[in-house]
Amino acid sequence: MDKQTTLDRIQQLGLVAVLRGPSPELTIKMVDALVAGGVKGIEVTYSTPNAPQVVAELAKKYGDEIVLGMGTLTEPAQAQEAKAAGANYLVSPFFEPELVKAMVTTGLATMIGALTPSEIAAAYRAGSDVVKVFPGSAVGPSYIKAVKAPLPHIPMMPTGGVNAGNLAEWFAAGVVAVGAGSELCPPKLAKEGKFDEITRTAADFVRAVEVARASVKQ
Repeated sequence: MDKQTTLDRIQQLGLVAVLRGPSPELTIKMVDALVAGGVKGIEVTYSTPNAPQVVAELAKKYGDEIVLGMGTLTEPAQAQEAKAAGANYLVSPFFEPELVKAMVTTGLATMIGALTPSEIAAAYRAGSDVVKVFPGSAVGPSYIKAVKAPLPHIPMMPTGGVNAGNLAEWFAAGVVAVGAGSELCPPKLAKEGKFDEITRTAADFVRAVEVARASVKQ
């Protein structure tokens, strides 16, 4: 999947599940449950045990059926490692020049973490295709709306503070997609083997995204 296709699909889907899996095996089962519920945007974080191995297995299993990324990149060497594993896009929680350079050099779609207007602008200028506004829970949709006023050309995606009840507010603020973690796929449910519940939550989230986007268009 080329870079533009990846970006187009993320915007089309509007939802990325951010997984901090408790183990490689449970993480794969979490993804299976999410996909069964209709969630096709998947981000496996480096805080997941053996994350590159997990991504390689998911890439082999699902191919282009999902948009598969690696997140929580904190070291430049992880960029090429993630690409080799089969990631379609890369996500960092913060802006750091050497890390950003390594991510952009891969040629994959990149999402650099930033919070302040200065950080957001710097990340975009450095090559971030979508700026990950993190932690979204610290600022909320009204902050995105305020920042988008002078920076309407920068695609933004909040992660943190996103739930099915406030999706309409985020999309109304102008985000291209949202990243959802424990609200969408709690590791606790995976540990308890409640994958059917993860699937139901995923389906509810997908429907909520559709409704939220429809309400923004009206």
